[in-house]
Amino acid sequence: MSGMGHDRSLAAGEECVQVFHPHWKTLVGPIALAFLVVAALLVAEVLMAASKTAGIARLAVAAVAIVLLMWWLSYPLLRWRTTVYELTTRRLRLRDGIIARNGRDIPLSRITDVSFRKGPLDRLLGCGTLIVESAGEHGEITLTEIPHVEYVQSTLFQLVEDERLRAGRDDRTGDGITYGP
Repeated sequence: MSGMGHDRSLAAGEECVQVFHPHWKTLVGPIALAFLVVAALLVAEVLMAASKTAGIARLAVAAVAIVLLMWWLSYPLLRWRTTVYELTTRRLRLRDGIIARNGRDIPLSRITDVSFRKGPLDRLLGCGTLIVESAGEHGEITLTEIPHVEYVQSTLFQLVEDERLRAGRDDRTGDGITYGP
């Protein structure tokens, strides 16, 4: 349960159950690449001969390395930070995008199956792939690099079951029309 105030993007009676980002392992490659850029910069600095233009060359190499580091680190970090998965009592919400935001909501009542996959590395790091099948046009959605994927899968499954029970109670006449409490 979220400890913050009510999110205005939630429907009346809807509550946030869990919010998470992709697993941190998505940042390992960019960080390793950043170390390689820094190492290459240091090697270039050491190998440059001392001359009148060496100062300008060193400055140019440092500027290029800084630009590369900013791109290779900032973009993946921003993409990771702005990708948000949220489980609520009524839907699975997916949000991503750095400049332009994209959103997709899957009502729990339309979800037909929730499963997960974990490879050997995923098992070591505690993450995996969540596969959500839903009735409708898009059918299946695959979410990769989900932290604690087994817990997320069981939570989502329980929320889907709770939603089915709630919908069954609301449809008291069996005619498909919801009459309320």
